[in-house]
Amino acid sequence: MTLAETLADLRHQTVSGRHAETGAWVSDLLRERIAAGQLEPGTKLGEEPLCAALGVSRNTLREAFSTLSAERVVTRIPNRGVYVSRPTADDIREIYRVRRYLEPAALAFTTSDELARPEQLQPLRRAVDRARAARTAGSIPGMAGANQDFHAGVVALAGSERLDQLMGQVLAEMRLVFHSMAQDALFHAPYVDDNARIVELLATGRQSDAATLMTRYLRRAEEQLLSAVAEPDRS
Repeated sequence: MTLAETLADLRHQTVSGRHAETGAWVSDLLRERIAAGQLEPGTKLGEEPLCAALGVSRNTLREAFSTLSAERVVTRIPNRGVYVSRPTADDIREIYRVRRYLEPAALAFTTSDELARPEQLQPLRRAVDRARAARTAGSIPGMAGANQDFHAGVVALAGSERLDQLMGQVLAEMRLVFHSMAQDALFHAPYVDDNARIVELLATGRQSDAATLMTRYLRRAEEQLLSAVAEPDRS
């Protein structure tokens, strides 16, 4: 999606959101678009077009930029403007450090009684089904998007709004990281089966095994992404 298309979509969103014209509302909108892959790394976020699209003041937009900058989702460059961030190797290490604390714990500490509720695992099952369909169709964006939804669903098992918000920030950064693997189906495809296995383990009450698998899974993904980031430097 181009920046112009994203701006048009944001104009539509303001129709139902004008009552919430705050920096938090704007940062949520932009973070969602970045997490969805609509705003790619390096995209300049011009104040004038964004203010016009959202119908907000420059001060409100700058408040949102400050929030997203603190989350490392956007980068301020003096005398040049604000850009969607390009994560570095250190950013990847920090993202995965957070994820290794967050996701395995969400799996390990979800109780069997909670998992017994039919609706509890449905978001994870739907994400796996979408990922399998995307893999069959050869859609890398489809696999990446379904994977994002799967991991959001894992953290949602904890039933914590604060953790969900934190995961939203992490996933926005992850979408920028995944941009480096945008053409590599071999990166995304194996994780579809890992996600399915995690759901199977949860469904049979093996939360500890699911958490162990997730820990190994995240370490493997981190190593692959760090290798991809380092490749240009070795050429």
